Amino acid sequence: MDSTFTTPPAHDAAKSSNPIMQEYNHLRELVETAADDVAKAVGGNKAAGTRVRKSMQDIKEAAQSVRKKILEARSEGQP
Repeated sequence: MDSTFTTPPAHDAAKSSNPIMQEYNHLRELVETAADDVAKAVGGNKAAGTRVRKSMQDIKEAAQSVRKKILEARSEGQP
């Protein structure tokens, strides 16, 4: 099984001024950054495991932020 993380084209989302896309791009960056440490942790590196657990907490918070922004947009009537 290939553990490489691939993402679809961003349609210039990285340059977007949309707050939801900014939050989403931040989330994607966190996941991509954690990928190397996940591979090291699977290989038995305890320090990498600690970094992965920290990264997962940051990812959880970023995902919650994206969720919150989407709900706010929905309640304001934005697409």
